[in-house]
Amino acid sequence: MLEKWINLIESKLNKWGVEIVRMLPNLVLAVIVMIIFIVIARLVRKFSGKFLFRVSKKASLSRITAAFLYFVVVAVGLMTALNIMNLEKAVTSLLAGVGIIGLALGFAFQDLTANFISGIFIAFRRPFDVNHTIETNGFVGKVEDIQLRATTMRTFSGLNVSIPNKEIFQKPIINYTLTDRRRVEIEFAVPNNLGASEIERIIKTAITSNIKNHDVKDPEVYFSAIDDVKLKVFVAFWTNEIEPNAFMKVKHEAIVTLTSAFKDSKVYGQ
Repeated sequence: MLEKWINLIESKLNKWGVEIVRMLPNLVLAVIVMIIFIVIARLVRKFSGKFLFRVSKKASLSRITAAFLYFVVVAVGLMTALNIMNLEKAVTSLLAGVGIIGLALGFAFQDLTANFISGIFIAFRRPFDVNHTIETNGFVGKVEDIQLRATTMRTFSGLNVSIPNKEIFQKPIINYTLTDRRRVEIEFAVPNNLGASEIERIIKTAITSNIKNHDVKDPEVYFSAIDDVKLKVFVAFWTNEIEPNAFMKVKHEAIVTLTSAFKDSKVYGQ
């Protein structure tokens, strides 16, 4: 009985050995083809990324597209190598298995899948790009990297924040870099001892003439209410300083300028 089993095992091993020797040339050729496709995939990723960035000027789009092309070329190489080894049935089974596994993983990792799809939409819709200053999900900062799963940004306080793409895709985004100009708005109350017309003149003169470090345009002055002997004033003007820090500096300088102008004009009395 034992001898029968030994003979059976030897027979199987001999058949496998013969099959391996028969398949060895195809196996070597398949490995060479796979290596060639991997080299081609790397070259495609490198040059397609540079070309797309030169054409679109969008780092995120060129990076994601180059990565996608890399995986496509590698997949074609794998299928070609399997065909060389006469494993057509394995190719069919592999494709079916990939579909089933992809479906199962889609249910198991819904958030990961949602982030991946959101990353693709962000890359093609391009609401922002690398080095843009944006505000989203309560964070304001400069975008450092856009990946398929998450977007990394550096806040103005120096924090490195990684936000899932799904959260960015589903919520409002303020892109300061793509903004042409911003409106500065200031509200305050002043005594009505010089008259509304004179106060309006002082405010407009101060805004247009005394804010010298920044480009300001189209000052507007509105009196919104009368509170006893005081006037409630709403002042607005436009500036080209769109970055949050620069915008706050313009607003700060406007308040300092108005305070100084009121003091010189004795709006607050002696």
